[in-house]
Amino acid sequence: MRWWSIPILLALGWFAFTLTPLWALYDIARAVQAHDTDYIARHVNFRTLRLSVIRQAAAAAQARDPAAPEVEPRERQRLSEAAAALAIPIAEALVTPATVVDLLDDGWPQSVELARGAPEAKGGGLRIENLRRLIPFYLASEMRGFRTVVVGVPPEASRERRLRVRLRLRGWTWRIVDIELNDELRERIAQAFARSSAKAR
Repeated sequence: MRWWSIPILLALGWFAFTLTPLWALYDIARAVQAHDTDYIARHVNFRTLRLSVIRQAAAAAQARDPAAPEVEPRERQRLSEAAAALAIPIAEALVTPATVVDLLDDGWPQSVELARGAPEAKGGGLRIENLRRLIPFYLASEMRGFRTVVVGVPPEASRERRLRVRLRLRGWTWRIVDIELNDELRERIAQAFARSSAKAR
């Protein structure tokens, strides 16, 4: 074997490896379209996803509070802890196999009671009708080392309207460990949070 073939083989091997999460995403997309909650339950880490949604909901709620920047650090910490506690029921409602299917199907969880904006606010979902459709998803993906990849869903949407799905390799299986919600959905969750907070006072 000639010496120059080694870097070529390594590059081809790396390229082939970067395709494996896309193949997993293709299988997840098929499960979403079939509403196969059992498959989603096996390929989503609900513990990390739930924690992420709690953080996103609490951060969105604090961002809406105009008084937040004026609060002292210790009080801000207490408010942050209270926000996280109130965000837990919202996260519990959002993070179930059925709701993840609902969210990935068209970018909006209809099964969760959230006030909705204009129809065009819906970002779109994880739809991969054929293998050629994987190309834009591949171009919208970011490898984070060897074990993590982040994919914008849908790839054609603007950044503020995309979901950002994070997959991590565990053993030989890529699993969803996080879904970064789009701006519209975070805002609607923040509004639901504000309503819950007002009732709790």
